[in-house]
Amino acid sequence: MAESEGFLSLQPEARRRMIAVMRDERTRKKVTMVIYPDVQVLDVTGPVEVFNVASRLLEADGRSGGYSTELLAPVAGVVATSGGIRLVADRAMSSQRGPIDTLMVAGGIGSRTVCKDAALVGWVARASRRSRRVASICSGAAILAAAGLLDGRRATTHWAYADELARSHREIEVDPDPVYVRDGSIYTSAGVTSGMDLALAMVEEDFGRELALSVARWLVMFLKRPGGQSQFSAQLAAQEAEREPLREVQAWVLDNLSSRIAVEDMASRAGMSARNFARAFVREVGVTPARFVERARVEQARRRLEESRAGVEEIADDCGFGSAETMRRAFLRNVRVAPADYRSRFQMRH
Repeated sequence: MAESEGFLSLQPEARRRMIAVMRDERTRKKVTMVIYPDVQVLDVTGPVEVFNVASRLLEADGRSGGYSTELLAPVAGVVATSGGIRLVADRAMSSQRGPIDTLMVAGGIGSRTVCKDAALVGWVARASRRSRRVASICSGAAILAAAGLLDGRRATTHWAYADELARSHREIEVDPDPVYVRDGSIYTSAGVTSGMDLALAMVEEDFGRELALSVARWLVMFLKRPGGQSQFSAQLAAQEAEREPLREVQAWVLDNLSSRIAVEDMASRAGMSARNFARAFVREVGVTPARFVERARVEQARRRLEESRAGVEEIADDCGFGSAETMRRAFLRNVRVAPADYRSRFQMRH
């Protein structure tokens, strides 16, 4: 009663403003981010900032809605991240009630411990049932997997954790290449900054391309690092052989991509027969010699497309593809976009 009397005592303009604020709050989409000790700070702050910028731009345009964001943790209060920065959880997960629009689970080195926390994993499983969509950033995918939310689905995670996730959960189709994957109402994203790409894609789904483009411009992001774009450079760097002869061959390949490179040439440099070399290479590197050469050429071509104005034919020749069509097919296999499309998105402006 006292509250209603206080409201009625306000001037008409003040009452209208209060009603508008209350209506706006009701129409905002609730984004609930799960955090825990040793979470990766950018997994949290990156997506949250995308949603907050979208809300501010909508407000500036006189439009209602947008997003409300909250951080939940096992216990309310200060949460130390792996980088030493401290975040503050708005409240404990157990106190959260009601529907959630977007439930997000951040990643970080603390996720290994959290995956074994039956209470936290159980809460995520239950909360998912009252959420319109559920998402993970980076190694947060392992928490969704522990909750059974990725069973029978295609998912991604940071390239460094992909093999472990696939081994631990054979019921999941783990794809280490994409920046993010949507499978029904479940979204998973790759490492760290890809959480912002995922959040931006959600803004586009919710409010359209124009707002998403405005958010991208404000945050100096690409509107689309497409979901098919490979986490490629990091994978290539990780594929270094253990044995010295094979590492020397890999270094030689990277220095001679414009030349014809046959498996026999690589085997000869390693002092091995072609058959033994191919077996040893697959065992240590995880891909065939020919696949490694193709990926290395694609990586070099990507840098040329980003950094130079050279024509596609010239780049294809310099990188050892032989023709633009051969390079196009290699890009579609590895990066999921054609060279011309890749350049239009990622070329640096001179």
